Amino acid sequence: MAKTCWLERNKRKAKTVAKYAKLREELKANGDYVGLSLLPRDASPTRLTNRCRVSGRRRAYIRRFQMSRLTFREHASNGLIPGVTKSSW
Repeated sequence: MAKTCWLERNKRKAKTVAKYAKLREELKANGDYVGLSLLPRDASPTRLTNRCRVSGRRRAYIRRFQMSRLTFREHASNGLIPGVTKSSW
């Protein structure tokens, strides 16, 4: 499990991105790059990271299931993800 401070920081960044989204869009359309540089760093959507919904892990993230590979494997083995079965050939 990731530290809760990392999870809270990501939530705070998401709020900041949402807050400045419209303003960033207007500044980009006008080509005002000086105005863009005056915005907070966390207003940029590239500062957000994908994190596992269960464990908070950011590495080895599977977008389709919104979880890390470790959590995915554990849930799939226990049959907690509908439609996912272990393959064998």
